[in-house]
Amino acid sequence: MTDRSPHRRLAALLAADVEGYSRHVGEDEEGTVAALAGHRSELIEPCIADHRGRLVKTTGDGLLAEFFSVVDAVRCAIAFQDGMRKRNADRSERSRLQFRIGINLGDVIVQDDDVFGDGVNVAARLEGLAAPGGICLSRAARDQVRDRLDIALEDMGEVSVKNIARPVRCFAVKADGAAFAAVPTPAKANEKPSIAILPFDNLSDDVGQDYFADGMAEDIITALSKLRWFFVIARNSSFAYKRKALDVRRIARELGVRYVLEGSVRKAGERMRIAAQLIDGDTGSHLWAERYDRQAVDIFDVQDEITRSVVGAIEPQLLAAENIRFRSVPPGSLDAWGCVIRGLWHLGRLTKDGNDSALELLRKAVSLDPAYAKAQAVLAFAEARRVLFGDDIESTLAVARGIAEAAIALDGDDPWGHFALGYTICFASEYDDAIACYRRAIGLNENFALAHGNMAASLALVGQPDEAVEAAELSLRMSPCDPFNFAYLHFAAIGHFAAGRHANGIDCEKRALRERPEFAPAMRFLAACHVGLGEIDEAKRIVEQVLKIAPESNVRRDAFGQVAYAREEDRERYAAALREAGLPEG
Repeated sequence: MTDRSPHRRLAALLAADVEGYSRHVGEDEEGTVAALAGHRSELIEPCIADHRGRLVKTTGDGLLAEFFSVVDAVRCAIAFQDGMRKRNADRSERSRLQFRIGINLGDVIVQDDDVFGDGVNVAARLEGLAAPGGICLSRAARDQVRDRLDIALEDMGEVSVKNIARPVRCFAVKADGAAFAAVPTPAKANEKPSIAILPFDNLSDDVGQDYFADGMAEDIITALSKLRWFFVIARNSSFAYKRKALDVRRIARELGVRYVLEGSVRKAGERMRIAAQLIDGDTGSHLWAERYDRQAVDIFDVQDEITRSVVGAIEPQLLAAENIRFRSVPPGSLDAWGCVIRGLWHLGRLTKDGNDSALELLRKAVSLDPAYAKAQAVLAFAEARRVLFGDDIESTLAVARGIAEAAIALDGDDPWGHFALGYTICFASEYDDAIACYRRAIGLNENFALAHGNMAASLALVGQPDEAVEAAELSLRMSPCDPFNFAYLHFAAIGHFAAGRHANGIDCEKRALRERPEFAPAMRFLAACHVGLGEIDEAKRIVEQVLKIAPESNVRRDAFGQVAYAREEDRERYAAALREAGLPEG
C-alpha cells in the first residue's frame, strides 16, 4: 500500500485517540507514556497488520490507519476495543486508557506514504464523536458493512462537524453484545449543550486567595446547574485542570463540552479584580468576556454578586450561540431541543409572525418528545402571548394554562413551567397566584431574569409598587441585552405611577420607548405620568400618537380591562389621568 507520487484514491480510514490523555499525563506522565507505548506495540499495531491495514502515522496519543476495505477496518476496530477492555480489566477506572475510534470511506490524496483530505478529516471528526471505548462510522462506511458484518448499528443522525461543509450521517457500532455506542458530544447539531467551569486562576501574590478563586468557580457551577436546559460538568472533573496551562479546545474535547468558562482573580490591597471569559470549545473563540472591579470589604458578598452577574450574563450568550448553531440546520432536521432554541429566538422577535413561527416549532418539539417539560413550558408561554396579538383571551388562556400545568406535572423542578403558568394567569388578573408561581420559578433558579421581570407586572398591578420596581431593576441588571427589557421598564413605570413617582415613571417609559418606539401601553402610561406632573399638553400630544398607533385604545378598555390595577384607587387614578390626556371613554 506504499505510494510515492501524489495521487487520489478511495480509502478506508481508521482514526483513534485516547480519551482524556492530558489528564492521564498530568496525573502520571511516565506511567501513561509507557502504557500507551505498550498498547501500541503489543495490541494496536499487530491488530492493524492482522486485518490487512497499515499504520499511516501516530500523533501523540492518536493514530491514523488505512485498510483495503471498510470491513477490515471495522473488524480491526472491534478487535482493538475488545483487546483494550481486557487490558484495562485489572486497572482502576480512572487509570484506564480508553480509545475512541472513527471510521470513514472517502477520497484521499496520497503522497509519500501519508494521506490527506476530507476523507481523513471526517474520520478524525467521527473519532471525536465516539464514546470512550466506542466506534463511530460515517454513512459511507456503514453502507459497506451493514450486510457483511453481524453488528448492530445505532443511527446518530446528521452531525455538523468542524471544517466539513456538509453534515455527516453517523452510526455507532455494537458488536457481540458489547456496547461501542457513541455518546452525545458538543459537535452534534441536535442536542443540549454542555459547559465546563474551570478553576479560576489566582493572579495575586497571596496564595491564600486560592480559596476565593475556587469559591468563585464552585458558586458559578452551582448556579449554572440550576439552569436545566444545559449540562454543567461536575466540579471534580473541571477542577482536575487546576494549574495546568492547556489549550481550551483540548480541555473541551476531553471533557466532552461545547463551552468553557475560565476566569481569574487578582487582589491588591482592598481592591479586587475578577475577569471571566466564555469560550467556544470547538473554535477557541471568545463569546463573551467581562471584568469586575470591586472593593474587597466583604468577600462573600463580592463572591455572591459576581456569581449572579456572570450567570446572568452568560445564559443569554449561550442561548445566542446555540441559536447560531441551529440556523444552518433545516427545520425538518431539528430535534426537540433545536426546536425549542429556535422557538425562543422567534419569541424574542416580539412580533405576531415571530410568535406564530415559535408556536409551530414548539408544537413540533412537543410532538417529538411529549415528556420534554421545557418544550411544554415554552409552548405555554408562546400560546399565552397570542392574546397580545388579538386572539380571544378566554380560550387562548385556557389552552396556555393547560399546557403550563402539564409541563409542571412532567417536571415540577423546571422553573420554566412555573414561570409559564404565572405569565398565563397574570393575564387572567390572578396576580397573587401569578406572583407565587414566579417566586417558585425564581426559587428554582434565582438568576431567571424573565421571571423577575414579569413578576414586576403582577407586583405593580396588585399594589406592591416598590417590590415591582426592585424586581424589574434586578432583571435589567441580570440580562442587560434582553429583548424583553422594554417590557420590564414598562412594568417598573406601572409601579412608579401607582406610588405617585411620576418623574420616575416618565424616565422608565422613555427608556422603554427607545427600545420599542410604538409600544402603545408604554405611551399610555407615559401620558398618565405627564398628567401627574401637570404637563397636560405633553400628555395630550402623546395620546394623539397612541390613537394613531392603536385606535382601539380607550379608558374603559385600558384602565378597567383584563389586565388592570387590582386596587380600585389605582384604577380610578389611572383612568382619570387618561381622560385628562384626551383618551376616549370607550
